[in-house]
Amino acid sequence: MHSIKELDIERKRILMRVDYNVPIKEGKITDDTRIKATLPTIKYILERKGKLILMSHLGRPKGKKVPELSLKPVAQRLSELLGIEIKFSDCCISDEALKLASGLKEGEVLLLENLRFHPEEEKNDKGFAQKLARYGDVYINDAFAVSHRKHASVHAICEFFTEKGYGFLMEKELKYLKEAMEKPEYPFIAVMGGAKVSDKVELIERIAQKADKLLIGGAMAFTFYKAMGYETGDSLVEEEKIDLARTLLEKFKDKIMLPVDVVIADKFDNDANRKEVSADKIESGWRGLDIGEKTIIKFKEEISRAKTILWNGPLGVFEFDNFSKGTHEIAKAIAEATEKGAITVLGGGDTVAAIEKFGLKDKYTHVSTGGGASLELLAGKELPALKALE
Repeated sequence: MHSIKELDIERKRILMRVDYNVPIKEGKITDDTRIKATLPTIKYILERKGKLILMSHLGRPKGKKVPELSLKPVAQRLSELLGIEIKFSDCCISDEALKLASGLKEGEVLLLENLRFHPEEEKNDKGFAQKLARYGDVYINDAFAVSHRKHASVHAICEFFTEKGYGFLMEKELKYLKEAMEKPEYPFIAVMGGAKVSDKVELIERIAQKADKLLIGGAMAFTFYKAMGYETGDSLVEEEKIDLARTLLEKFKDKIMLPVDVVIADKFDNDANRKEVSADKIESGWRGLDIGEKTIIKFKEEISRAKTILWNGPLGVFEFDNFSKGTHEIAKAIAEATEKGAITVLGGGDTVAAIEKFGLKDKYTHVSTGGGASLELLAGKELPALKALE
């Protein structure tokens, strides 16, 4: 694969796939992190007098034109961030879009409308990819977050370019996510949370082989408790994954650390009655919604010793203030470790939402923009869009 720095882009038409799948409320973008993440690559192209055509998806319109999922607000925000006019095309494969792309002057930018307004995008349709390919002389993928998918704008499109490569955001993602797994500085600690063991089983296997300790929290911990024969009350348990959890515990018993105590509630509600109990004392009719005080102390001790920390998934229902303490305390501990020189890599949409809520987003070495893509890369899988770039 080639980095954009290895390609001749001077004064050429550059077709670039970005991930502008940003939250929009009443026509206003509520978080522009993903837009800002692409600015280094965009500025690099414009400094070299490139004519830039950007394409992205937004939400899940299921192949139909959905006005609320238009990328128009993104064009407006990008214009503000760059201080230049951003041209916009109402359809990503129309004659008008081709005319706009062909008429771009050096240093100008065109944003195409939502790719997923067309069902062919998610079907990896070659004809659709070929229509998109007409816009550029060089193709750049800077959309790490969708690179685990075989979609037309990241996969099939690569067939139609001899000059193709990846941007700076993609480069940063690959550097930190691959190095965290392939060349970690030891001690190496992984913190895993979230709801499902099934989503992360391959990652748990791979990390447990590499890491010194694997700290598990969140709802997935209850499937492990069930495998140990504990009562889990109304806690979220993946019944069909209990045997798998048992196998993982047997195989990596010296590495996996489960919470020793949990905060339980009598219903799934911020204002529910709650109490802190030992992990083996969860009562019937109650459910675990956060890690307890003793677990926070134990987990923080492990984190403070680490030189490389990988974190994926919250440790409780952080969206409820009364059950956010565990995730907040661990987020602060990992931020402190970063300050002391540890390499800290965070991934997963809920993890990012949590650190944003706590105002800690800029306190880590690298926060991945990709949820599924980061999980698959960390688990050692090949990302189809990257394979297509070779």
